[in-house]
Amino acid sequence: MKTLPPEVAAAMDRARVPRESLSAVVQEVGRNGTPRLSWQAQAAVNPASLMKLITTYAALDLLGPAWTWATPVWVQGAWPTGGSGVFEGDVVIKGGGDPKLVVERVWLLLRRLQQLGVREIRGDIVLDRSAFEVPQQNPADFDGEALRPYNVRADALLLNYKALSFTFTPDPAHGVAVISTEPALEGVRADVRVPLAAGVGATQCNDWRSALQADFSDPQRLRFKGIYSPACGEKQWPVAYADPAGYNGRLLAGLWAEMGGKLTGSVRDGVAPATAPTFELASPPLAEVIRDINKFSNNVMAQQLFLTLALNQRGLGTPDGAREVLRGWLAARYGEAGRAAVIDNGSGLSRETRVSAAVLVRLLQDAAASPLMPELMASLPVSGVDGTMRRTQTLAGRAHLKTGSLRDVTAVAGYLLAPSGQRYVLVGIVNHPNAAAARPALEALIQWAANDGLTESLARGAANGTDNSAR
Repeated sequence: MKTLPPEVAAAMDRARVPRESLSAVVQEVGRNGTPRLSWQAQAAVNPASLMKLITTYAALDLLGPAWTWATPVWVQGAWPTGGSGVFEGDVVIKGGGDPKLVVERVWLLLRRLQQLGVREIRGDIVLDRSAFEVPQQNPADFDGEALRPYNVRADALLLNYKALSFTFTPDPAHGVAVISTEPALEGVRADVRVPLAAGVGATQCNDWRSALQADFSDPQRLRFKGIYSPACGEKQWPVAYADPAGYNGRLLAGLWAEMGGKLTGSVRDGVAPATAPTFELASPPLAEVIRDINKFSNNVMAQQLFLTLALNQRGLGTPDGAREVLRGWLAARYGEAGRAAVIDNGSGLSRETRVSAAVLVRLLQDAAASPLMPELMASLPVSGVDGTMRRTQTLAGRAHLKTGSLRDVTAVAGYLLAPSGQRYVLVGIVNHPNAAAARPALEALIQWAANDGLTESLARGAANGTDNSAR
């Protein structure tokens, strides 16, 4: 089909977005011939977070689903004797790009030190972050939102995404909302309460973050000068820490103290020794990590994986090296079409990335025929169930679809199972200043693909003299 389905075209028209702004392909899984629908399929478009499909599938192919990151630790000095718990020397931690060194796993790393008998470090905690070379950049450069967690920069030793999470719990009896902050950062104080707003109107929650009047201008003093509505119930607000360069040191020192440990020196950058480490902390396997990347469209984790491809293939994690790895991988699989893709970064948080819907369809078809299919498909949001598709009602529970969204892009790609039992690959990408208004057109595309599968099944059944109406 080389024209848009009427319901999709009508949705584009209602959104006042030109039909030519849409690239769309629908094709039966396993069928590499003529697709059910092909519209602007060869156009080079910005895929937004659909770029994560390329990054994660390439990683599954190049590294394997059981791949894990290692974070080695060296304990250099005189070991505690006589149960004193006093360690005279330095503890060295070398980052290897682990995207999931969340606070719980940092706690496990420090707990390993305590299990070795270390309670007081009379020396420094040295951090080796040399596995990645990432150019210095202001987190606000992309969209002016420096404190958005998605703008956190990649780091070979990325601890807890360099983020804080505030939880607001209303306490009407005392007229305040109690604020808890995780994790505890050394030298950082945060307000522990904020006044409750008068009244309980639900509309007060429409912009509850703005009502708090957060002031993060001083990274060591986090304030909330506004109010919080009791109608909002308990809410969480994750933010990127305003001083990313100081985050690792504050987290490690704060967590070590919280665990009862003492540190007489400082947390500083340095170089790990060439000797074998004392122990290593292993990450979850890649197959698990890409579930977080794709289901929740986690940009910083995708960037970590992107640079890991260069580290693994080139020996150093640089953006240029990662681009070369992905370009080579795409070219080897899809020839000139793959070579024509413009790769900026691994997450799709970019104005420069370009790829065609046709290439994404070929990638999804390849994955469907691959032994890696279960891992990739399971990483995609399930419509109406989880991830970025949890709120949709279109084909609930029957589609695994990655979403993409930027200021001028809205996109969806993945697999859907029609009521007929036919599985389809679907890609839909809108590039336009008013792209967000065209989301209903992508929903119509998904529904059309599902309905078309049922219609075709019934038609085939009638031609064969069978009745498939009860399937």
